Formats: sequence, C-alpha cells, structure tokens
Amino acid sequence: MAHQPFSGPIPDDRLYCPRYDMWIQEGANGEILIGATSFGVFLAGEIIAFTSKPKGAEVDIGRGMGTVECRKTVLAVHAPVSFVLLEGNDEAEERPKLVNLDPYGKGWMARAQPTCWNEEKLTLVDAATYRQQILKIEPEATFG
Repeated sequence: MAHQPFSGPIPDDRLYCPRYDMWIQEGANGEILIGATSFGVFLAGEIIAFTSKPKGAEVDIGRGMGTVECRKTVLAVHAPVSFVLLEGNDEAEERPKLVNLDPYGKGWMARAQPTCWNEEKLTLVDAATYRQQILKIEPEATFG
C-alpha cells in the first residue's frame, strides 16, 4: 500500500510540543487544555483506546500523563509541560474515536493547572513553527 502523506489541521490558537506532538491551549484562571496533535494521531495510527491519569495526579514534563492504544501497540502519552491534572476527558475515554476525529476539540486529553508554566512555556512553539517541523519529517504534508 502506498504511503499517504499527512493532511490535517494545525490551528493557530495554541502552542505545540514538537517532541511529543502535543498541543496546549491556555484557558481561564491559568488552566490549560492538552491534547494530541492531528499529526501525532497520524503517526500513531487509529487510536482505539485512551486512558488518562487520575484526577489530582501531578505529572512532570516528559512523563506519562496517560496512554493510548493503537491497532499495533500501547503508547505512553508524554506531558508537554508539568501540571496537576484537574480532569481527564471521560468522553474521550469512553469514545476514543473523538481523539482521531476531533483532536483539537472534543478529543482533548487533559484539563490541568501547569506547575512550571513560565519556564516550560518557552519550550513550546507556535503553529507556524510546528508546521515547519512536520514538513521536515513529512515533506508532502498539507495543512487544512
């Protein structure tokens, strides 16, 4: 079967962690929303299960914040920043197709309170920079 290049959205309204293919969106009261990027989902393949850490879990940058199960393997979801988990996405755990179909909306993975935001925010990139990173890996990628 021929390789299908990545084609998907990379919204401008959030920050990205190219190392783990995760996005972060700043919300009210210093909270953040975290999820897998459409490119991360593309690389993983179809996600058939998602499990979040329990509410209240303290997660350090680069550590596991949950797992996703794909057709071939189970992968740790690495935290793009350090945080205390306020809530995992129960709906995405019950219906993991949401992560595949709407990774920037209903398929979010964690609502959290960042613990080292001012320092760790500097490790994240904007959408334009993330798109350039994707093109280095996948030169035929298109963004829509």
